[in-house]
Amino acid sequence: MFSEQVESFAGPTMGSTYSVKYVQRRGMPAREELQREAESILVALDRQLSTYRTDSDIERFNTLPAGSCAPMPDEVRALVSAGERLSVESEGALDLTVGPLLDLWGFGPHGHGEQVPDAEAIAAARQRVGYRHLRIDGDRLCKDAPVQVDFNSIAAGHAVDRVAARLEALGVDSYLVEITGELKARGRKPDGTPWRIAIEAPHDHERVAQKIIALDGYAVSTSGDYRNFFEQDGKRYSHTVDPKRGAPVVHRLAAVTVVDPSALRADGLSTILMVLGDERGLAFAERQDIAAFLVIREGQAFITKSTAAFERLFGTGDKQ
Repeated sequence: MFSEQVESFAGPTMGSTYSVKYVQRRGMPAREELQREAESILVALDRQLSTYRTDSDIERFNTLPAGSCAPMPDEVRALVSAGERLSVESEGALDLTVGPLLDLWGFGPHGHGEQVPDAEAIAAARQRVGYRHLRIDGDRLCKDAPVQVDFNSIAAGHAVDRVAARLEALGVDSYLVEITGELKARGRKPDGTPWRIAIEAPHDHERVAQKIIALDGYAVSTSGDYRNFFEQDGKRYSHTVDPKRGAPVVHRLAAVTVVDPSALRADGLSTILMVLGDERGLAFAERQDIAAFLVIREGQAFITKSTAAFERLFGTGDKQ
């Protein structure tokens, strides 16, 4: 007799890892076929979007001078458009062309060690940043300044959406997909319980579960400044760079989690809120009805705040 059970597969991708858990039901494709389908998507996305390989579609575009256009796959153009929408919505807090600033501060793929650059270097890098310098012309992507596109703020979320959609097309109706920390879940496990995930928060240089939430049809993205930073002359510099200031963010927001039906959107919005900080970020999230959970530094401790949209989904999150 066939019994439904949770199956899983995992592997390396995007410089990190991915994992898929799902409920195997009668008539579904075998695990090996599902893994092949998922990995074919991830391989194709890496070939198109990676800034860590010189032969990717976007890196070939990035080497072109100002005034250039190049044919780009549908997926690349769609992601540029998605990034532009998030940029407009956030008034530039997210910018796909922020790469030169990330490299300058030592956080990008072409950086040369973490360091505090001088004002002249920052000003020069900012000349090569600005999503408005990009435009789509038919099947081509064009630039009117020597900008470079970096999809790291939305690529993993997009990959989650793509893999989840493919699993659903193949008949999988209950799954938890995780790619480089971005997550999406749907359905119930064989015992009827939902997929549950832990929202992490920094605590004494460790990561602890701040809140457990059940997901069904939603994606989760967490951004934080406690995983990737450096200190110089007693000051802490986060890997989250504000495109407008040309420098790492300076505020009390330590981490933020966003829940949204779209993993791409959750991924981008968590970056936006980290750039905006605790006060502006919370106001933006409430205004846009974003389900967000914020972990905020208060002296040596942390407090949490959640938006009305988050509380509608999961209950109150405010606590000392």
